Amino acid sequence: MKRTVAIGPITLKNFCIFISETRFRLNRAVLRLRSMPRSWGKSSTTLKGSGKPLSSDIAAHPAMKLKGSLSDQERPMSELAKKLEISGYALLTRYRPEADILAVVHEIGVPIEPWEGGLVQLLKPRKDGTPNTYSGNFGLEQFPFHSDLAHWLRPPRYILLRCQVGFEDTPTLLLDGRNLIQRISRPTLSRTVYRPRRPRAGAHTLLRLLETEIDGEELLRWDELFLQPTNRFATDTGHTIGNFIKSYRPLAVALSRPGDILIIDNWRMLHARSPIVAGREGRIIQRVYLGELN
Repeated sequence: MKRTVAIGPITLKNFCIFISETRFRLNRAVLRLRSMPRSWGKSSTTLKGSGKPLSSDIAAHPAMKLKGSLSDQERPMSELAKKLEISGYALLTRYRPEADILAVVHEIGVPIEPWEGGLVQLLKPRKDGTPNTYSGNFGLEQFPFHSDLAHWLRPPRYILLRCQVGFEDTPTLLLDGRNLIQRISRPTLSRTVYRPRRPRAGAHTLLRLLETEIDGEELLRWDELFLQPTNRFATDTGHTIGNFIKSYRPLAVALSRPGDILIIDNWRMLHARSPIVAGREGRIIQRVYLGELN
């Protein structure tokens, strides 16, 4: 369907506005293409894996289940996308803990390498860290709710977290962004513009907190640490979001056993790490970003 832009009576002023808005949209499209990591679009079939469809592995691994769905029965992997659409996340328990993570990842979706050498990231609690990281700002305390890489023009669609060493009392906390949208309103979030705390590629890109992609998918972003408001309206909206988060009762999902996998829709859900209590400093989680599901 072609999109048209109404510019009103043909005046020089309206024509200039039309040209300006058109250039803005074209520049946004170019930036989106440039921001896509090189690994996007690579076929997982060209990479080493188990060679079996994930649905066959479920039948062979009765311990693997999709938690939080309509029932707790074993499901074929074709249900994964449906589960993410319904709940915004999916939990796979004790799935092939002995397998290499990339073999598992390529069965589930198309991985993204967000930076060189960052295809698989190890998340370990740290009391001290560099200032540009969550650990450097919050140490072992609870992390604030956020979207991963919210300061990117196009953040990764999915986050895959896989347990190597986990504990039941150190869960990942989830907040459904649809509840946030309902509370704040789509028009308000769509008009709220933030920018990255630091420039990327030498420039500050203006980012709406809620955007609608070309295919109709909504992209919600939030990060109080790496995003900054551009005006008073954005500052006020940020305060409203903060108050909503404080009053929200999040869902706690524990990755407690090797092979436990949590997949999060990063365009919908906000997430946070719970506080690291004494004796839980050995927690190790593997993280991989996915551009899409298989």
